[in-house]
Amino acid sequence: MSTTSAERAFFGVSALLFATSAVGTIVFCASMSAMGEMPMPGGWTMPMTWMRMPGQTWPGAAASFLCMWVVMMVAMMLPSLVPMLRRYRQAVDRPGEMRLGRLTALVGVGYFAVWTVFGMAAFPLGVALAGIEMLQPAGSLQLSGWKARHLACCREAPGAGRTQPADAGTAWRHGLRLGVHCSQCCVGLMAVLLVIGGMDLRAMAAVAAAITVERLAPAGERIARATGVVVVAAGLILIARAAGLR
Repeated sequence: MSTTSAERAFFGVSALLFATSAVGTIVFCASMSAMGEMPMPGGWTMPMTWMRMPGQTWPGAAASFLCMWVVMMVAMMLPSLVPMLRRYRQAVDRPGEMRLGRLTALVGVGYFAVWTVFGMAAFPLGVALAGIEMLQPAGSLQLSGWKARHLACCREAPGAGRTQPADAGTAWRHGLRLGVHCSQCCVGLMAVLLVIGGMDLRAMAAVAAAITVERLAPAGERIARATGVVVVAAGLILIARAAGLR
């Protein structure tokens, strides 16, 4: 297979995976929307994502959430992950196209393995949410140096220009490192999504767009800070509404 054909196959598989996960996410969101939401002080609503269905055990509810979470993360994160995977493919020592495809898949599996662990932690956190105060610190994380450091790690090419060894262990570790930096970089926006969005398609699309733009745009750090200002302002408005202010 030629390099051009391999590149086309890579983008084709990525597009198919995105389309499949997007359809799955829409189906999950439609089923959650049919259950309604719980009204909360301040005019917002708590998604039923954090509630058990009649006759459902907590382990069953957690497993159902984790399934939805993984499908949702693939749909949300793949647009910003594909350019990173392409840079990995360009940086790795040429091992043959078939093996390169397997190594690329292994990087992706490692990346989403981190997001799966993140989802396992997110479910009990979501169940335990006590109020909308989480919105303000979540937004302020976007303005921190901690966020900027992890964002820089997400944006840089693997190996900083060095040729990468073409072996499974290196690919797996690269996927894990990328997933760790990405999940920590996104924790503020994900907290906002968990509190007010749940499986809401509009909230998910907004968060996915913000993540993709701050990863790929030339001024990614400034965009992340601007997003933080917007989230902080929105959080303060909701807190004021909850306190009865107009």
